[in-house]
Amino acid sequence: MGFKKIINSVLIMGTALVMLQSCGSSKVSSSQGGFYHSGIYFGKHFPPNYQQGIVDGCKTAKGYYSKSHTLFRHNGDYNHGWFLGRNRCKHLLKINENGDLIS
Repeated sequence: MGFKKIINSVLIMGTALVMLQSCGSSKVSSSQGGFYHSGIYFGKHFPPNYQQGIVDGCKTAKGYYSKSHTLFRHNGDYNHGWFLGRNRCKHLLKINENGDLIS
């Protein structure tokens, strides 16, 4: 009986530990393949055109239109990155009470 209780306790503690670890921060440093722009983590291992799309889409979301139309039409990575950047950076748009863009 005592052995079964010990095994059950170990299993419960192990499960709790795994659950706690999954609640922790999921930030990955840029040196480990994480891509950040404007303080937002976008993910890991994006090709250069995808990253450029994120940067341009984010600039656009912040009120400064930026897009390579050639890449947008002909490169799926850039296209998807542009939309991702625009959508994830929308909250960074700053406008004053006069409706003017704040940099």
